[in-house]
Amino acid sequence: MNSFLKTIKEYGNITELVENEILINIKTVNKKKGHYLIREKQTNANLIVLEKGLVRGFYNKDNKEINTWFASENIIIGSTLPLFNNRPSKENIQLLEDSCFHYMSNQKLQELYSKYPDFNTIGRRIAEEYCLWLENRIASLQVDSAEERYKKLLNEFPDLLLRVSLGQISSYLGITQETLSRIRKNIITRF
Repeated sequence: MNSFLKTIKEYGNITELVENEILINIKTVNKKKGHYLIREKQTNANLIVLEKGLVRGFYNKDNKEINTWFASENIIIGSTLPLFNNRPSKENIQLLEDSCFHYMSNQKLQELYSKYPDFNTIGRRIAEEYCLWLENRIASLQVDSAEERYKKLLNEFPDLLLRVSLGQISSYLGITQETLSRIRKNIITRF
């Protein structure tokens, strides 16, 4: 089964008719590491499911990249401003590995939401999950220590250290690379 369809079905049941419409309207693409799925100021957007690979979301500030999230296989991704509000993206989404992904254009997505209430409900559930993730991320940045954020990252993405640079990880955690090195050293010496 196509990973886009499989991932969508995790959020609710859909009829065979809706399933066929989804399959007709998704595209499958293979792209190399470094490819941008969206760039800041871009207004067209897609709902994407990564079948294979790794992606990051980041912002540019004063010629510095600030990583805000990572996603790997079977995760739904997209830039929310263009996807939900037809406004220019403030973030960049870039592949960190050669990747295979499936996507549906925002236009088709909105058409299917209007046409099929069961698919619209799935879209709402996806948005709700994103809101919960976002609230947890904000709380973690405001309340958790850098070491607690690092441990949470390792629990959420145990293989991330093998796939992402330490500079990208420290940026995601909101700390310097030196602080990340100290945290990693402290954790290792405790065990």
